[in-house]
Amino acid sequence: MDLIALENLLEGFYGLTPARVAMIAVGGLLIWLAIRHEYEPLLLLPIGLGCILANIPATGMLDEGGLLRILYDVGIQNELFPALIFIGIGAMTDFGPLLENPRFVLFGAAAQFGIFGTLLLATLVGFSINEAASIGIIGAADGPTSIFVAAALAPHLVGPITVAAYSYMSLVPIIQPPVMKLLTTQRERRIKMPYTSHPVSKTTRILFPIIVTLVAGLIAPESTPLIGMLMFGNLVREAGVVERINQAAQNELANIVTTFLGITIGSTMVGETFLRWDTILILVMGLFAFILDTAAGVLFGKLMCVISGYRINPLLGGCGISAFPMSARVVQKIGHDEDYTNFLLMQAMASNTSGQIASVMAGGVILALLR
Repeated sequence: MDLIALENLLEGFYGLTPARVAMIAVGGLLIWLAIRHEYEPLLLLPIGLGCILANIPATGMLDEGGLLRILYDVGIQNELFPALIFIGIGAMTDFGPLLENPRFVLFGAAAQFGIFGTLLLATLVGFSINEAASIGIIGAADGPTSIFVAAALAPHLVGPITVAAYSYMSLVPIIQPPVMKLLTTQRERRIKMPYTSHPVSKTTRILFPIIVTLVAGLIAPESTPLIGMLMFGNLVREAGVVERINQAAQNELANIVTTFLGITIGSTMVGETFLRWDTILILVMGLFAFILDTAAGVLFGKLMCVISGYRINPLLGGCGISAFPMSARVVQKIGHDEDYTNFLLMQAMASNTSGQIASVMAGGVILALLR
């Protein structure tokens, strides 16, 4: 073994600091959670791998021209990966229930309160306004939007914000039920909302993504990259003439971009920069934002319940976030557990899909105000 090879070997071992060892363990934990408990495996598994790769010393992958650095510059710094993922999300989303119940769009708007409430709180504990806004967006339970906003306003916080956003999304069935039950009565949870189908014409389904893109772009121009790609994916789905693109968006495109996105996000979790008290505070405040969003939606649902003469189940407000379709399923389960003849899924899907649009709009408003 020559002297240069020996120096490289020693550099690798000596560079393995306790912080890097800890983060390699964290990467292993994320992989274990993805495989053993299936917590967002499509993203947590590549994030775990990226975290391990980033904390191996002397690989050069984070240096200029290195693999992980190239992926970050190409996909995160210029916001490409989140936008591409939204094409797949749009292609997989059926906005039919929302078009049949357009009043439920109000639930999506109400459930974004936690974003701005957490923003104010984060500034009070010492975060800058840009950092606070990036933390607050975790409450929307929208991973791509969280990445999009954080990459623009606080790129040094992309790692912990992304981990928090996707972790809490995977924990929706655990986090949301206690909040929903605490803020509603048994009588309210048992309110039945019989589903009456109002067929939506194909013309309406095609015009919807186009109109939403135009309106969102005019109201919050900064949201256009995400909302435009989301609605393009949905237009591909509803047009019915480009099925190959539709299937590719739902499968190959979504899977490939998610893989690269996960590895790239994991690569930002380097021990020396990730293991700080700020990271723990971000995780705690992200959870607070998520709970506050859920609570705001439920409380608005209670208001709608009273105004409607107890014909609207307030649980529907709790799924006005972007964790689609997990949050809608939570509402269905809670309502069904209270009364086995109660089926809220279609109305919950309407509220949940409105949350997808509202979360992107909220992110666009934040960027318009701060960037």
